[in-house]
Amino acid sequence: MDSKRISIPSSQTAGTASQPLQQNMYLLAIKLRLLRQNCQSFLRQLCRHPSALLGALVIILYLLAAVFAPYIIPQDPFIGQLGNRLLPPSWAEGGQPEYLLGCDELGRDLLSRIIYGARVSIGVGFLSVMVSMAIGVTAGLAAGYFRGWFDEVFSRFADLLLAFPYLIFALGVMMVTGPGFWNLIMALSFKGWVEFFRLTRGETLSEKTKEYVEAAKASGQGDLTIMLSEILPNIVHSVIVLGTLRMGYMIIMEASLSFLGLGVGTRIPAWGSMIANGRQFMLNAWWISTLPGLALLILVLSINLLGEGLRDILDPRLKID
Repeated sequence: MDSKRISIPSSQTAGTASQPLQQNMYLLAIKLRLLRQNCQSFLRQLCRHPSALLGALVIILYLLAAVFAPYIIPQDPFIGQLGNRLLPPSWAEGGQPEYLLGCDELGRDLLSRIIYGARVSIGVGFLSVMVSMAIGVTAGLAAGYFRGWFDEVFSRFADLLLAFPYLIFALGVMMVTGPGFWNLIMALSFKGWVEFFRLTRGETLSEKTKEYVEAAKASGQGDLTIMLSEILPNIVHSVIVLGTLRMGYMIIMEASLSFLGLGVGTRIPAWGSMIANGRQFMLNAWWISTLPGLALLILVLSINLLGEGLRDILDPRLKID
């Protein structure tokens, strides 16, 4: 008996092969549209939150000043003139217009050093939070989802780190590694991941028992896919709020270590070291310590205002229907 061959037209084959691609493009378009709508909704809610909006605007100003510092500083922040030693601000008696905030004990322009100090504080705060968030969220997801020995080891290690005061622990690390930008980030991140780990672990333990996770398991999705595409998007708002608030804390820690002489180094302008250097001149040159302290205060306060606003906006448990 002769076998009959059934031929499929090439047009039908091409059409069948292109259907998954069309579906993927359609899903991508839907996700982009939802992302745009969510961003627009977030911006509208942020504009209706005055304190968070004010904090965001102040942070943007600090960021712009830090990024474009080499182009906007009026004087060289590293070189001073002894003739301008302890020069008061321009609005005070004896001040000069070209030195708006006066000069320090070595005749260096204080405004230029404050602007450069913003680069150190924002850079250390942001990078240390990012490193801590990456470690803590990854470990927290795995510990909360799989439990077992992994959860026990990381939970006990986190409890051990919590027994040490943060500043004393960071001081010990910096005394071993020495001053430096990356050493400072390592010292702050070595213990900073614990808060992200505990938050992510608790949220994962709560989310893994919900119906959408069970449905994802029943559909055949793998553990990694469930953690990244199902659980993480539902807890990311809490992580963002914690990260924003922890950034202000990291900036204070950096200033504290710089104040004690264990920051980024003596040659690099940092707000903490500027405050420490001006202590002995508080009676006759108050601006050397006060103005960098005000810059630190305003930045940290703005970050906290933004963090509180993000918690009100992003946390669905605080929304009232």
